[in-house]
Amino acid sequence: MKFEFLITLNAILRQGSFAAAAEDVGLTASAVSLQVKRLEEYLGQPLFDRSGRTAKPTPLARELSENVRAALDAVEAARTRQTVSVTGRIVLGTIRSLQSTMIPLVLKEITRRHPELSVRVIQGDSTELLNQLKAGQLDGAALIRPTSGGSSRLAWEDLERQPFVFVAPPDSENIPPGGLIKRYNWLQFDTSLTSGRVAASYLHRLSPSTRPKFELESIEAVLAMVSAGLGVSVVPKLRGTGAEVYPVRQIPLGKNAPSRQISFVCRGADADNRRVMAIRDAFVVSYASVQEGD
Repeated sequence: MKFEFLITLNAILRQGSFAAAAEDVGLTASAVSLQVKRLEEYLGQPLFDRSGRTAKPTPLARELSENVRAALDAVEAARTRQTVSVTGRIVLGTIRSLQSTMIPLVLKEITRRHPELSVRVIQGDSTELLNQLKAGQLDGAALIRPTSGGSSRLAWEDLERQPFVFVAPPDSENIPPGGLIKRYNWLQFDTSLTSGRVAASYLHRLSPSTRPKFELESIEAVLAMVSAGLGVSVVPKLRGTGAEVYPVRQIPLGKNAPSRQISFVCRGADADNRRVMAIRDAFVVSYASVQEGD
């Protein structure tokens, strides 16, 4: 449980609503709701009665806020004083598919909040980035969290559960994926990557006899080929510039669709480092703003 969750709870009780609290603590309404949800999960009890039109604080919420009031007031007083700028340099690792979609939003948020913080962004697959992080070559990374949950020695911040979608040329017929696979070539991206293996597994389940016509090294290359009418594939749901640069038909795969967990991770010892916290918070705010727009 993170101390800022209590600060957010205190802001809600003080301001009277999630929306007003969000403005007060500098987060989006979605981020505030997520923090409250995680605090409730930690406590195992609800903090707000949501049965009516507005969420009303429970006695537990008021008791909890009252018991930590002195500490919260001290933190709030420090927060509202002139903020000490976050300076220096940080090395951030990201998977390739985030570099043209979410990273521009994250760096824009960092520039707005901490203009003196310099960020070097490097690219790699999730396994490489985790190894570099453990070796001290990265300060933090945005990647696909292992299905096992990942090392408990690292500090994880889950950002988005991203479903996979079937992609077809923009002028393709409105028929199910099974029919499209029969009409178009299958485009496969690198199966050494988690997302590539997910796509290959889906193809095998839907059409075991189909083999890839072209194999490519990135999701972006697959999308360019699909957009040009050269085939179909399965990729993570597109966001931002990916959907604009490569116009394709995105077809949901239903409630049992495969998905990947995008997370920010850092070493446990660095979880309270001001520079690392600044990057992590920029990711949280950026993903919350995108999800609000869905």
